[in-house]
Amino acid sequence: MLAVFNKSVAKSPEGLQSPESNPVSSLKDGFLGQHFASLHPSSVNLNLASSAFLAYSHHKNNPLLPRLFAVVDDIFGLFQGHIDNVANLKQQYGLNKSANEVTIVIEAYRTLRDRGPYPADQVVRDFQGKFAFILFDSSSQTAFVAADADGSVPFFWGIDADESLVLSDEIDIVRKSCGKSYAPFPKGCFFTTSGGLRSFEHPLNELKPIPRIDSSGQVCGSTFKVDADSKKEATGMPRVGSAANWSSNY
Repeated sequence: MLAVFNKSVAKSPEGLQSPESNPVSSLKDGFLGQHFASLHPSSVNLNLASSAFLAYSHHKNNPLLPRLFAVVDDIFGLFQGHIDNVANLKQQYGLNKSANEVTIVIEAYRTLRDRGPYPADQVVRDFQGKFAFILFDSSSQTAFVAADADGSVPFFWGIDADESLVLSDEIDIVRKSCGKSYAPFPKGCFFTTSGGLRSFEHPLNELKPIPRIDSSGQVCGSTFKVDADSKKEATGMPRVGSAANWSSNY
């Protein structure tokens, strides 16, 4: 799977850009789409105006971590892996028996967008399994990306010459357009257009970039780790027994 988001849709975090990189434009003359199609002859490529490009294929599909694709009400979803608690999530979101992982993720996003009964980190934390997914809501020009806490699915992201964000389960696809400005997508994290990169396991902690050096000694895009010493301000109701001694609020 492959997604390229214009910088107006998905601004890459600081640290992903490598000072030693020589990236190219992913979308110029359909460069990256053509490269993807040459590797996956049966691929489906979607050009979504100037905002995003998505590509999907069953070619070389891993039966243990299958790829899925769906479109629901202008929300495009790419999913790889599996979710263990599918039955519970179908019931939670009122979906029928035919719903699969990618349609569950799309419905969870739509519920979050329209009604927002839970914070985004809890929505992603409810997905139990091995997964990585990419959503693009063309109606609101919004991206939503996540990977499980163990990094079970190979998943990479990078920044190209136009500052577009490139995501794929294939490392060579990302390197093709991003040069050294790429890294594995952080485990246990999610990325949104409005909120940037966050940890769903530790939503009150900041993430800090960790520089990477490859085998040839060149600086690559940073990975991101939870900073245990950096806490975000808790908002809303006090958190019982997790973030602080909330009894002092009363």
